[in-house]
Amino acid sequence: MKNIKTGYFMLLGICMCLIYGCEIQENFEYQDSGSTAKLGVTAWEFIQENDSLVMLEAAITRVGLESIYAAMDSKTFIAPTNNAFNQYLTENAYESLEEVPVPILRNTLRYHIVNDIVLFTNPDLSESNNPIAYNTENDQIMFLSHNSNYQGLINEGTGKQWTIVTSNLEPTNGAMHVVSSIVYFSAPSNNLNIPDPSVKTDTIYPKHDTYINGGASSGVNYGRDVLMKVKNVTGNGDFDRKAYMMFDLNEFDKEGVITDVRLDMAVSFTAAKGVKMNLFSVADTLWNETSLTFNTATLPAGNPIASLTTTKVSKFAFDVTDFFNALEKRQSVSFVLDGQAGSDETDEFASKETTALKAPMLIATIASGNTSLDLITNSGFSVTSGETYVFSEENIEVDGAAPADIIFTVEQIPHNGWLVRGATILKVGDRLTQLDINSKNLVYISNGSGTEDSLTLSARDRAGASLDPFNIAISIL
Repeated sequence: MKNIKTGYFMLLGICMCLIYGCEIQENFEYQDSGSTAKLGVTAWEFIQENDSLVMLEAAITRVGLESIYAAMDSKTFIAPTNNAFNQYLTENAYESLEEVPVPILRNTLRYHIVNDIVLFTNPDLSESNNPIAYNTENDQIMFLSHNSNYQGLINEGTGKQWTIVTSNLEPTNGAMHVVSSIVYFSAPSNNLNIPDPSVKTDTIYPKHDTYINGGASSGVNYGRDVLMKVKNVTGNGDFDRKAYMMFDLNEFDKEGVITDVRLDMAVSFTAAKGVKMNLFSVADTLWNETSLTFNTATLPAGNPIASLTTTKVSKFAFDVTDFFNALEKRQSVSFVLDGQAGSDETDEFASKETTALKAPMLIATIASGNTSLDLITNSGFSVTSGETYVFSEENIEVDGAAPADIIFTVEQIPHNGWLVRGATILKVGDRLTQLDINSKNLVYISNGSGTEDSLTLSARDRAGASLDPFNIAISIL
């Protein structure tokens, strides 16, 4: 058996690949004509004979899709490598393929099967082609195209795209392209920010900001520092630091309806280990930046009001809309920024004393509130037990704004399945848009139990209009 090595496109006419295979070379050049690599076996036989596709074989066997990969139905198979599956397991906190729920794994694999033969030697995929939409086995859409270097692309122009690493393999039952990631569909990103002339923003800055340091520095005040430092090692040791900020929400003074609020923190330095950075709220709003120390500070407790994963970016942005909406009135609020427990990551942020970077800021999106939304369609749907249903405007449609500006909030999740957008299993409080629904970016996956289910959504637009929560009925057959 052989290993599939990463390359961009196959050197056309290299050899006929039998079940024992031939090695796909790296660093080859694409040619406009000639024969692609004909395998002489079905996609399923080829997968079984390749060490680099062992995990794909195991996944196919686990969910019972062998017949699709073996049938002579002329499909295009997107084949993720072992590394792709390992990355998927890590990102979703699974220890092994056996931990992935079978319905979720089956839906994932079905998205990797296109109901047409797509080879990048096809004249329809010309040098200047736009992405072409193809139906997949799970009833979603996959866009296939190539760039000017003839590297195959998956879902070009959407929220997430991938480059194919080995392409134009020809099993006897279609075409095959190898990828180094598990791929999925997400709504086109170029449509997500349609401007609304009635929407504006209002920005306020902290009354006080500083950081505290534990251990031997527990009594030291850092209120005049130009940076706020954050680090979590043991929680209260010599190297533990937390940033404190106080805002007066009464300083938001522009007229209109506040639809979103975020906290922007300019990053001076981050080690970017890919760990959590957590934002907490504390009740104490009587502290002063010139006197606050670790010894006198109210330490955060309970769950954070917002979190993000640290990366190499110039600012961290925290969505605090839900926190703002839960307040009974405009008031002063205190935020505490703390790293993931035991992460030992160093992060430094601009304070309001610095001139080199922007000070922390709360930014509110203000809408006119002059629009209205209407629930045009809520027909519910039926799904076979253990299978997938893809949402569309035929069963859920809200009118009154552009699809990208109609924002749904998940108020109640399904009990007998999962609600999935792209590759994310949604939970209460998560958001999606009418555009996600229209572009088939939202799916329900039955977990194989029960005869009925439901989920609850609310809706609003960027101009302040809203709809009360409504239920979507699901019949499980």
